[in-house]
Amino acid sequence: MPDNVLETPRGPARVDTDQPSGPPRALLVLGHGAGGGVDAPDLIALRDAAVTTGLVVVRVTQPYRVAGRRAPAPAGHLDEAWSAVLTVLRQRHPGVPLVVGGRSSGARVACRTATAVGAAGVVALAFPLHPPGRPERSRAGELVTGVPTLVVNGDRDPFGVPEPGPGIRVTVRPGERHDLRGDPVGTAALALDWLREHGWAAA
Repeated sequence: MPDNVLETPRGPARVDTDQPSGPPRALLVLGHGAGGGVDAPDLIALRDAAVTTGLVVVRVTQPYRVAGRRAPAPAGHLDEAWSAVLTVLRQRHPGVPLVVGGRSSGARVACRTATAVGAAGVVALAFPLHPPGRPERSRAGELVTGVPTLVVNGDRDPFGVPEPGPGIRVTVRPGERHDLRGDPVGTAALALDWLREHGWAAA
């Protein structure tokens, strides 16, 4: 099996790994949105920024997407596959802090599993606070990860914008919607500043 395909209890996942030029300062693992892929503009911009400041960046494609399905797997299946991938990645990249994250559904998976996988922090892009038009179905509890968590959402996101809380920083991007396509480089720069604050990225 190729290095970029990892077996999980939910089928094979794919990993795309980008290495920094020098010794890594941290490992940043990113997941994709429910119907999208790891080439979303905000994920690519964050990868590019993070690699140049000393992070190993791994983008994980969930098994349902590898199998060609667009409809996401149940939350428990996503978490199970993600955790299995993280076990392998920590073995491949030992001795550095682990930061997890992603966009939308991927951000939720990263938050739900942060403690179990031993993450030091979470970067949640376009965290979907609630289904569009259903604010009573809040997912705010998923953001209580127990580790420093950065949320970057657009102020026009129909999925809502979370409130900050203990250990949870929320940065709102004016004019952006759920896809964060307006200024992905600016979004990545915000995440990079936060990573630097915690010592996970070079100045």
